[in-house]
Amino acid sequence: MVFYFKARPEAGDFTIFMGLDKYENEELIKYGFPEDIWFHVDKMSSAHVYVRLHKGQTIDDMSEGLLEDCAQLVKANSIQGNKVNNVDVVYTPWSNLKKTASMDVGQVGFHNSKMVRTVRVEKRINEIVNRLNKTKVERKPDLKAEREAVNAAERAERKQQLREKKRREELGRLEKEKQTELRSYKGLMVAENMTSNKQIASGSKSLQELEEDFM
Repeated sequence: MVFYFKARPEAGDFTIFMGLDKYENEELIKYGFPEDIWFHVDKMSSAHVYVRLHKGQTIDDMSEGLLEDCAQLVKANSIQGNKVNNVDVVYTPWSNLKKTASMDVGQVGFHNSKMVRTVRVEKRINEIVNRLNKTKVERKPDLKAEREAVNAAERAERKQQLREKKRREELGRLEKEKQTELRSYKGLMVAENMTSNKQIASGSKSLQELEEDFM
């Protein structure tokens, strides 16, 4: 089971989501998207919360409002973190999450600690948490199928881009050949290589002269 929430409208059309338990978290870790940003309460047990950014966006494109929604939601879904103030929430791109065979279910590390950011949550803001909970939707998605569908679409897009590149290269080659042919033709048409009708006539015998020669 995955729980989906809608971020505040002024932040844009963004979906925040989290798994029901550590087993669902394991699936979210495995089948995440490059646009996903992961959130967790630092040094405490909490839900794994994600926000899916728009294609082409990065963690630097997150607005303060969107960041606050995610941080408040992950704090509210931490048994220990929800009870205390001044909680640190860490967040990082999904691609930076590291999973090894020796880790417990739902446990995760990082490839690069420098890519992990921290935001301080002074206290729970019920207005934000309640607003998010009103948008809560429960679904049982096939995360593997969703990831495979995206992979297939990306492969098709890359193939199309490759075809377009080859087409542009072929058009460029043909245009280059055309220009080379035109330059060659113009070289043949320069004045010093041309003979006028007058020159041809002056170098030829007249009909009368030909007749006289024949006689």
